[in-house]
Amino acid sequence: MRCLNLGILAHVDAGKTSLTERLLFEAGVIDAIGSVDAGNTQTDTLALERARGITIRAAVVSFAIGETTVNLIDTPGHPDFIAEVERVLALLDGAVLVISAVEGVQAQTRVLYGALRRLGVPTLFFINKIDRAGAQDTSLLLRIAERLSPNIVAIGEVTDLGLRRAASRAFDAGDPAFAAGLFERLAEQDEALLAAFVAGRTPAYADLRAALAAQTRSGRIHPVLFGSAITGAGVEALRTQIPELLPARQSDPSAPLSGSVFKVERGAAAVPRATSPRRPSRPWSARSAHRTRAGCSRRWRNWPNKIH
Repeated sequence: MRCLNLGILAHVDAGKTSLTERLLFEAGVIDAIGSVDAGNTQTDTLALERARGITIRAAVVSFAIGETTVNLIDTPGHPDFIAEVERVLALLDGAVLVISAVEGVQAQTRVLYGALRRLGVPTLFFINKIDRAGAQDTSLLLRIAERLSPNIVAIGEVTDLGLRRAASRAFDAGDPAFAAGLFERLAEQDEALLAAFVAGRTPAYADLRAALAAQTRSGRIHPVLFGSAITGAGVEALRTQIPELLPARQSDPSAPLSGSVFKVERGAAAVPRATSPRRPSRPWSARSAHRTRAGCSRRWRNWPNKIH
């Protein structure tokens, strides 16, 4: 089993908690999608979080994508709680930076991206809220290239942008224009591909995808996906790309226990994780975590004189 510590980061109100709910639902961890407005999401458990509709402290939930266990850490978006985000960053194997298709790149988005780049965390961009009036796609990509990084590549497109029926379609081998553009973009960061590009040799699509994964994991390029956490558009494509493009680690149960604790909560602050009848709960604190030497994240809840 491979393990991936994944951070969801965004400017406030970009929709990262809603995206977390949608990912948990699609993975079968929860049977109904919670709402930030209704105050019943899995990761916002404080009374103030539910009353204000914002995330104040980081929370961890886990789900499986194929053979990969994803430990997803939902982080605050408001700049007042940046310390919560900074505690998490050192544990991440990869991140999804959520950007609203309506509001675009915000000041906090730039702060978060700068921190991810400084620590070398491989990052995917997810353009959320494509179903909202005023949503942008091509123009927003240009602003991302200007304000965050020019090393981006859109791996999907949007239909019916700005409408409730908006949908996202992932590109594949049947899109020659995408393959040609991907080849050119990847060649900018790879000498072997550049030589093939100059010589007029076009690699197989599978080789281009492998190069995309390698460059994403090394932080040289950032794939961009489109979708809507509320309607579910594009979320399945994101689930598919997470284990393919981000660097999961192979677990080793026989390895010595070692890791880094990013936060410990005791007493009433410790809360159980998201559960469903198909996946019974285990007692642990959602914000206590460490990474073993093999790369997996484990969690626990502290009880008097006992370790669980």
